[in-house]
Amino acid sequence: MILGIGLITFLLRFAPLALLARLELAGWLQQALRYVPAAVMAAIIAPPLFFAVGAPNIVPDPPRMAAATLAALIAWQTRSTLLTVVLGMLALWALQALLG
Repeated sequence: MILGIGLITFLLRFAPLALLARLELAGWLQQALRYVPAAVMAAIIAPPLFFAVGAPNIVPDPPRMAAATLAALIAWQTRSTLLTVVLGMLALWALQALLG
């Protein structure tokens, strides 16, 4: 059952990618799609920074803010999503261990 569900999930996500790889996309669409990774990263990172337990967080969390700032700088300099995530998480864990 788990393998079947995994296969179906994979096919549902892979099919549009395989189709788009064969199509010639308009220049404006290709340019717009370049911003998708940054938008996804922002959508993943922003909620834990500004919301604690589902409510707006007025008190800043220094380890999270510092790690997010470092990750933003890494992303800006390297343009590597993987490196940004890995180094950002390592920084967060280190700062939480030191300050927490």
